[in-house]
Amino acid sequence: MDHYKAHFTNKSTIQGAVVSTFNGGCFFGALGAGWLNDRLGRKRTIQIGCVFSIWGGAMQSGASNVATLLVGRIIGGIAIGILSMTVPLYNTEIAPPENRGLLVGLTQQMLGIGFIVANWVGYGCQFIGSDASWRLPLGLQLVPASLLLLGIQFLPYSPRWLLEVDRDDEAKAVVYKLHGKGNEIAAELEYQEMHDTIKAEARVKTRSLRTLVSTVPMAKRLFVAVGVQVFTQFTGINVINYFGPTMYRSLGITGHKSLLVQGIYGAVGPIANLFFIVFLLDRVGRKKPLVFGAGSFVCTFSILAAIVATNPVDSPLSNQTAQRAGIAMIFLTSVMFSLSFGPVSWVLASEVFPTHARALGTMVATCCNWAFNTMIGQVAPIGMDKVGWKFYMLFVALNLVDMIIIAIFFPETKGKTLEEMNEVFGDHITVEPKNNSSHSIQKVEKAGDAKTEAV
Repeated sequence: MDHYKAHFTNKSTIQGAVVSTFNGGCFFGALGAGWLNDRLGRKRTIQIGCVFSIWGGAMQSGASNVATLLVGRIIGGIAIGILSMTVPLYNTEIAPPENRGLLVGLTQQMLGIGFIVANWVGYGCQFIGSDASWRLPLGLQLVPASLLLLGIQFLPYSPRWLLEVDRDDEAKAVVYKLHGKGNEIAAELEYQEMHDTIKAEARVKTRSLRTLVSTVPMAKRLFVAVGVQVFTQFTGINVINYFGPTMYRSLGITGHKSLLVQGIYGAVGPIANLFFIVFLLDRVGRKKPLVFGAGSFVCTFSILAAIVATNPVDSPLSNQTAQRAGIAMIFLTSVMFSLSFGPVSWVLASEVFPTHARALGTMVATCCNWAFNTMIGQVAPIGMDKVGWKFYMLFVALNLVDMIIIAIFFPETKGKTLEEMNEVFGDHITVEPKNNSSHSIQKVEKAGDAKTEAV
């Protein structure tokens, strides 16, 4: 935007700083969120993230110089780091196992909707002939942050966190509330399983990162959580998200058309994501979509690289049909991402850890996500400028390796309660039932609940 460039200059160093300071803030926000989640709980941590978001958004939209803008970007990044780690964690801990994929997958859905809004607001505001062309888009982020800050006050605390801090009666009330009236038997069974497992885990809980590699099962959990987050960055999706217009120029789409195409591109992913989380994720599981997604990226980036290599934009022999096919590959990559890594990465990273290490483990996984996000954001423009189509081959190789690793080493977690993850990863925890649990179980047995009889 001309007014933005006139206000802050168009130097590449400033543009790079705007991106990198935000991503750096995200990393440190996620890093601090691990401690906040254990200390204050998921609900209050989300509210703290909202306060940072409002603060950072206000500084950015009201910035009068580059320093204020960059500080606002750092604060806004801290907010996103906190929220990107805590929201999936909170959703994971309140969701029933049969619908956990849908509820946690909504994280990616909302990200996609935000991406759509950002694209079209940016496209529309470029026609405003004043500083409002950039202040308005930056200021609009205050709206969702304010809504979340107020709205989450009406939602319950995570029952698993309440059990961790010995607020057992509140935890039980939340579990019953989440199940609703008429489901008291199922609520009692879930609460007992939750209570016994979390209290057993509490005996070995520490605040040290060494907890995440203290046993083979824990190390495997960490490998899966960090792996899925890092592999998500290796899909190359953020190269398209950040540098889509640059990629479109290499395919012959320039000017306002590139922003228009980017806006249309942004709407494709959320549509596919919504279909996937509603109809497929909790049926087909986590592992198969990841293997499918990585394999599809090998194909789409191979075809994209071939098209860019054989149809340079400045050549009179360039084939427009082939260039359109290249754009189609970019759109297809977005669709495949929304059917695989997009929603699954948030679900898997937050559900594999036991309660006593969930905040810490999710923090490490999210920090790795933002660290690799920052690295790729810095490397991508250099790679596309220096080696052109060959840069896309990097993602062909990375996704091929990811596909093999996921197929061999990742377990399937579909339909398991968070407490049953101990069995999936081979943990051995001695559970001491509550003193009054026998009476509750007897009532369930009288109702003919087969699951309790097996217990």
